[in-house]
Amino acid sequence: MEIVVSGIRPTGRLHLGNYFGAVANFVRLQEQYRCYFFIADYHSLTTHPHPADLHGTVRQVLAEYLACGVDPKRCVLYRQSDVPETAELYLFLNMLAYVGELERSASFKEKVRSQPDNVNAGLLTYPVLMTADIIIHRAHKVPVGKDQTQHLEMARNFAERFNRLYGEDFFPLPQALGTGGTLVKVPGLDGSGKMGKSEGEGNAVFLSDTEEEIRRKVMRAVTDSGPTTPNQPMSEPVQNLFALMKLVSPPETVSHYEEAYRACTIRYGDMKKQLAADMAAFTAPIRERIAYYLNNDSLLRDILEQGQEQARASASATVAEVRRLIGFRKF
Repeated sequence: MEIVVSGIRPTGRLHLGNYFGAVANFVRLQEQYRCYFFIADYHSLTTHPHPADLHGTVRQVLAEYLACGVDPKRCVLYRQSDVPETAELYLFLNMLAYVGELERSASFKEKVRSQPDNVNAGLLTYPVLMTADIIIHRAHKVPVGKDQTQHLEMARNFAERFNRLYGEDFFPLPQALGTGGTLVKVPGLDGSGKMGKSEGEGNAVFLSDTEEEIRRKVMRAVTDSGPTTPNQPMSEPVQNLFALMKLVSPPETVSHYEEAYRACTIRYGDMKKQLAADMAAFTAPIRERIAYYLNNDSLLRDILEQGQEQARASASATVAEVRRLIGFRKF
């Protein structure tokens, strides 16, 4: 079976955009491939998180992915820092990476521009660590977004360079993996763009938000002054509201408000109340499962220990062969 590897950045709580995007993709992939999903806590160190924050976000993201259907019985789910072989392979690959090619990385250039006071070596060699994450399990495929395609190409280059230097086609050259369908774009509540944390807390509905928090956010969602002529084209903010409603509400509810819009009788306040109620109902079972995992540290620990054992079995076999190929041998 083909091997798929993908990382999970521990950057805080998941929102509906994550749920219909990356999480849904993971749940689908675990049914089709041998999947290794890891929480990328090594990568997060480039931003120097407080130790308590790092631990808390790892715990939160683990609980939320489990609550959304990522199943440790169907995939290998582990914490990156629990597999020290990744750091050893990262060291070996750094010897094959050239400063010039790393400096040409689009993401590194952006970090230099956006955070000039924190241009650390970890940012420069981020693609090398990403390569180690992928090829430590000799992955065939990697689900990546457009912003990661250059990193995947660099991973292919490093793997091919290793194979060529040591005279053996040991590492597969990982390929980008499509989603198997049309990506669902989940708009935010600010009237434009997609849902995301970077646009502010009020733009995103988080899976762990309470019913009251959801209602408050949705009622503040941007709209317009309403249609004045029948069948008037919708503004972007109103299109966004309908897009969100189609994700969480019954079809007949969506049809009711579409007809009200076409007839110029729609009341956005009523629509928002309905949308908030439907969002709260949709996320309620997920929210309950998140709370269950967060209140069960022994279960989270068992899941990570199981994932660590499985991931290290794969990683140690890879690194042992890498060491042999490089020439590290016992006397």
